[in-house]
Amino acid sequence: QVQLVESGGGLVQPGESLRLSCATAGFTFNDYAIGWFRQVPGKEREGVSCIVIRDGSTKYTDSARGRFTISKDNTKNTVYLQIDDLKPEDTAVYYCAADRFRLCVLTDADVFDYWGQGAQVTVSS
Repeated sequence: QVQLVESGGGLVQPGESLRLSCATAGFTFNDYAIGWFRQVPGKEREGVSCIVIRDGSTKYTDSARGRFTISKDNTKNTVYLQIDDLKPEDTAVYYCAADRFRLCVLTDADVFDYWGQGAQVTVSS
């Protein structure tokens, strides 16, 4: 059974950092790419970053480059998203997703095959 479970969300103040985790199970971790998306109520899901597990190559959207860092731990089948200097506009539900063809097309959520349930990140003073 495929599982992606996000954790690490919460309420943080502007300027702080946060690391989200995406723990995976039920598929061959090394064969996939894992992406991070975020969604605000009333808006479409927005791609943030993606990592190809087998070679560690990464992609970021223009809006994410600079403050977001994606990484992985193959021993734990887990992908992380570090967000620094958090801003109120980063408030969203953050989702991780698995892409079996390793395309990492962050502009097309339909490319991703499996999704987690999401983790709420709220940035507020």
